[in-house]
Amino acid sequence: MPGTPPPARRTVLRAAALVPAAGLGITACSSGGGGGDGGSNSSAPTTAVDLGESDEVKVGASKLYTDENVVVSRISDDEYKAFSTICTHEGCPINKLQGHKLICPCHGSQFDATNGKVLHAPAISPLEELPVKVEDGKIVAG
Repeated sequence: MPGTPPPARRTVLRAAALVPAAGLGITACSSGGGGGDGGSNSSAPTTAVDLGESDEVKVGASKLYTDENVVVSRISDDEYKAFSTICTHEGCPINKLQGHKLICPCHGSQFDATNGKVLHAPAISPLEELPVKVEDGKIVAG
């Protein structure tokens, strides 16, 4: 426009820096895992899976079984809880456990491994609880 001063160098550089970041945000938030909140956890075990010795999970502790997409928490000597570790937000497998906190690598959702409840969004649905028992000294879930 005639008579309009050109934009300041700082304004142009800021705009240029924001465009690639915005594009990356769209890519990073897109996932092939699909399913969204309320979707099925098709990667969770659908049949009983032997997870190993029952004493591998100490009372008051949780253990993540990444190959089986399961977390097991031992509530008391004879009470175990198991949950699918497929995130209910976009279906990503959760691969990080800190104490009793499960952390999804895709978008940062966090869950309590002892009850499956959401601790941090973007997920809004709890993890799917799985049946779990001890048979012949082995933890069996799914």
